[in-house]
Amino acid sequence: MEEQQNENQLNIELSEEIAEGIFSNLAIITHSNTEFVLDFIRVMPGIPKAKVKSRIILTPEHAKRLLSALDDNIQKFEAINGRIKTQEEPPFPMGFGGPTAQA
Repeated sequence: MEEQQNENQLNIELSEEIAEGIFSNLAIITHSNTEFVLDFIRVMPGIPKAKVKSRIILTPEHAKRLLSALDDNIQKFEAINGRIKTQEEPPFPMGFGGPTAQA
């Protein structure tokens, strides 16, 4: 039984560099018929230019699983910490070019 559990267990390695993470305050999401592309950007106040800091490419199935996992985690967070407030308009101008889809 223990051998079967080990076969089904995924060992995930997290390097020190990746564990530090990347701060992002804007995500631009685009898709094709085969993939979803999530670009994570850091927008600095007063600076009209921003660079993509990280890009994640997902299959449609994994994008849907990510959406479900985020929804589940947000519900759990809000149950403990209260409702997350969102602004109608982003706190920075969005007219700096590039794709128009956003999250």
